[in-house]
Amino acid sequence: RRTWRKLHLSVDAATQTIQAVALTEAGVLDATAGCALLEATPGPIDQVSGDGGYDKRAFYETCTRLGITRIAVPPQHNAHIWQHGNSARPPLPRDQNLRCIRRVGRKRWKVLVGYHTRSLAETAMGRFKTIFGNQLSARTVSRQLTEVRIKCAALNRMTQLGLPISVRVA
Repeated sequence: RRTWRKLHLSVDAATQTIQAVALTEAGVLDATAGCALLEATPGPIDQVSGDGGYDKRAFYETCTRLGITRIAVPPQHNAHIWQHGNSARPPLPRDQNLRCIRRVGRKRWKVLVGYHTRSLAETAMGRFKTIFGNQLSARTVSRQLTEVRIKCAALNRMTQLGLPISVRVA
């Protein structure tokens, strides 16, 4: 039976290369795939940026376990504090983000934490779909994952050869 697959990418903001991939069925939460991406990403991770789909407790726990302190994931608009300020435990990164958003506003928070580096992953996904299309040829899940990994390796090779240099004209 045909079904949708979701491709999740871990992209290095400095080099714009794809570090890790996760291919999931349509019903898998982004945060669950994000945990798998964090585990698969080699080397130290300075900052994690993702959209609101990653705003889940398991994702933050994985980040904390891996020693990632800069987490730029916007909490949902109706979010509540998970751990109150009078707790003896260290503050949770999500709660710090939520408090900062309440203090300076969501738009200013995104600038302060560098949330917009998340767009580099969107750009990598755009490059992937432009070059390889949005369909997979393989039929089994294991072969689809292999196909995606090969395509990502090819895309990384193209990226290393050089990206266009964009200059803003005033």
